[in-house]
Amino acid sequence: MTDSTPLALTIAGSEATGGAGAQADLRTFQAMDVFGMVALTCIVSFDPKNDWGHRFVPVEPQVLADQLEAITTAYPADQLTVTKIGMLGTPDTIATVAATLRDRAFEHVVLDPVLICKGQEPGAALDTDTALKKQVLPLATFITPNHFETLSLSGMDSIETVEELTEAARRIHELSGAAVLAKGGVHLPGPEAIDVFVDDTTTEVLSAPKVGEVAVAGAGCTLAAAVTAALAKGLEPLEAARGAKEFVTAGIQSRLASAAPFDVVRQH
Repeated sequence: MTDSTPLALTIAGSEATGGAGAQADLRTFQAMDVFGMVALTCIVSFDPKNDWGHRFVPVEPQVLADQLEAITTAYPADQLTVTKIGMLGTPDTIATVAATLRDRAFEHVVLDPVLICKGQEPGAALDTDTALKKQVLPLATFITPNHFETLSLSGMDSIETVEELTEAARRIHELSGAAVLAKGGVHLPGPEAIDVFVDDTTTEVLSAPKVGEVAVAGAGCTLAAAVTAALAKGLEPLEAARGAKEFVTAGIQSRLASAAPFDVVRQH
């Protein structure tokens, strides 16, 4: 590895089947010729005996802080400039990550805002959502919300058209100051999977033919990781969004099936 090798950090959970989370992030980085590292926030394993529901175990805050200390010391700020934030899961985890983001001036912080942490009680999930919006959202430079998260962050009652998705993305950009890639995916009617990019100067609708009508596990993680990798290689945010859209579409087209009741994206 040379000094010019692009680096990217993902701060995310482990998903045991490999379809999402840190596993998907690292495969995306590798496929895009970026050297990746991970600080694990939690361990998620589906329960085949309980309708494949989530089993969620957070990593102790000090263990997470130790991981982040090792990574940020090994790779100085002028070498490791980009990080992706995935599932955090608890207010303590969020506080630990936010402290690192405040202490370490990353050029790009890509937030995949996992607002609902499956496997938690509703009250705990609400506390997590509130902490994420208060502590991490203001530190993000690029946000990739899915349909539900776009509704929550924008405050809109419904998003059923491209125009409404565009308005929601604009609202989130105005709220956060970050570039926004709001994902319509399969949730908007019609033959196209629509995402909308908004930043200070540009609004662009990104579309690709839908590959089926059912969401594929790991697509959101892969999209955000592809954005992160592109930014690590020096691309501008809009270029990163376009490339990530193409990358995840190809991954859905060649998706992997298993005995679980969902397909997953392949990163290649």
